[in-house]
Amino acid sequence: MSTLPTNIVRHGEPSRSALRVASLRAVHQLLDEPVVLPDPIALPLLGAKTEAALRDDPFALNDPVSRGLRAALVARSRFVEDEMARGVAAGVRQYVLLGAGLDTFAYRNPHSSLGLKVFEVDHPGTQGWKRQLLAEAGIGVPPSLSLVPVDFERDELAGTLRQAGFRADQPACVSWMGVTMYLTAAAVLRTAGTVAGFAEGTSLCFDYRVPAAMLNPLERAVSEFVEQQARAIGEPWVSAFDPTQLQLQLIELGFKGAESPTPEALNTRYFARRKDGMRTGGGVRLMCATK
Repeated sequence: MSTLPTNIVRHGEPSRSALRVASLRAVHQLLDEPVVLPDPIALPLLGAKTEAALRDDPFALNDPVSRGLRAALVARSRFVEDEMARGVAAGVRQYVLLGAGLDTFAYRNPHSSLGLKVFEVDHPGTQGWKRQLLAEAGIGVPPSLSLVPVDFERDELAGTLRQAGFRADQPACVSWMGVTMYLTAAAVLRTAGTVAGFAEGTSLCFDYRVPAAMLNPLERAVSEFVEQQARAIGEPWVSAFDPTQLQLQLIELGFKGAESPTPEALNTRYFARRKDGMRTGGGVRLMCATK
């Protein structure tokens, strides 16, 4: 099974990229107005010391690259949660987060009264780290959440989910954010094929890197800088996809359709008429495939 790269967690040590994502999500609550992704858990999850430091100087994470990354992270989280909400309205009651990291949806789940069950799938080391952060913040694990520890080298996704209570005969919304760029193209398509075998009505939403040739000069420079940072901390980017070709590959795997909104569409949807100029770029795109 190759749902996540094993290099992201080393013997239970925190992923620096996961920490950065969580920190940027927290800074969004402090600096950006209006807030696109309200998240009361984002700051306390980081611990009292880090929360205090960010509150004291949130502008430490407000350089141009951090602002662009923050917009991309906010857009992707809001996008998948909007898609999930549409699924709930249509009767979906299972939400799977592959590589959940420090995602906080399960702890602010607005659909728990409707019976939405959340499955966080991740490496045992990452889950242990997150449990420690939650305990230190006094945040309990809600009954609607199932933590699904996975050995990504050996375990099979569908079977592991079923053992955790996932209903294979019922549709699900599957979120797979911040992961595919660390995997080979073959591994990405292999996992997408597994989700394509889930029940009708299932959706798979994920982000992916596009080839540098598709970017304008500014986007290319930012993408190269972020890629260099990822490589420097031992979490290198591996794959990139052409959006049109990826859509066709997903349909070949068994999805009925696949949509990849342009950066312009996302900016219109989430960042229109803002005074702060918050915008997402085109280096990493979003895809939502449906059964």
